[in-house]
Amino acid sequence: MRYRRMRFITGFLVLPVTLYLIYVIAPYVQAFYIALTDWRGVNASPRFVGLENFQRLFGDGIWWKAVSHNLILLVLLPIIVLVIALFFAFLLNAGGDRGGVAGSKVYRVVFFFPQVLAVAVVAVLFQQVLRPDKSGMLNAPLISLGMEPIGFLSDTRVALWSILGVLVWQAVGFYVVLFSAGIGSIPRDLFEAAAIDGASRPALFFRVTLPLLWDTIQVAWIYLGILALDIFAIVWVMTAEHGGPDFSTTVMAAEIYRNAFEYFKFGYASAMGVVLFFFTIGFAILSLRLSRRERIELS
Repeated sequence: MRYRRMRFITGFLVLPVTLYLIYVIAPYVQAFYIALTDWRGVNASPRFVGLENFQRLFGDGIWWKAVSHNLILLVLLPIIVLVIALFFAFLLNAGGDRGGVAGSKVYRVVFFFPQVLAVAVVAVLFQQVLRPDKSGMLNAPLISLGMEPIGFLSDTRVALWSILGVLVWQAVGFYVVLFSAGIGSIPRDLFEAAAIDGASRPALFFRVTLPLLWDTIQVAWIYLGILALDIFAIVWVMTAEHGGPDFSTTVMAAEIYRNAFEYFKFGYASAMGVVLFFFTIGFAILSLRLSRRERIELS
């Protein structure tokens, strides 16, 4: 009986595992191999150069600038999005007499609306909103008042923060809905018992809501961290020179694309991709380990 069950399970797993090996694992292996060559996309037999591409990365100032921008987004994007999303989700679910404000379902749809838009559409939309002339929604009032317009995408001191603002706008709605679902699954008896004991709204949030949402927050943190590391389309579409001005908004994914499809240095771009892969995997593993250790300490 056990042998038959194993054959039955194996028969179901053969096809999906085979497809996974062909379309997921094989491209990773191929990318790792290309990273060890000088392939430029045209020669059939690229020259094997070993770790030369990785050595070049250490002296590439633009690459390290891109890494620093990803790290800034990695720190700030999850924190800002989670704080805003938790705040609005708590208001939507615990701001009224019956656990939610009037019209909370409509608000959830409004918050979630940016998720319906394609990332490229969001980039084009905000490219127009942040224009430095009278057609820009934010600069038009300043120009009408005789003030200097702000170069949201042309000033090297402001451009990266403008990108961060667009990312927050685009991401926060999904996590408002996610946390709202999580709060909605918490038994109302817990909130009522805490309210009877005299707990205030902040106490309800920090003593009841936050601990019971911890697993959801952990998953959201990892997703947002991966988003911060893999960001590409918004930077590539919104900014001048695809990461400008003067590489002030460039990120790792943009440099991978630039080296591969503009400079035709596919081997060097694959080395960048390998580094980004280990950055992403390392962040996910570290986040899971830290959250697991904190959960053990709390228990």
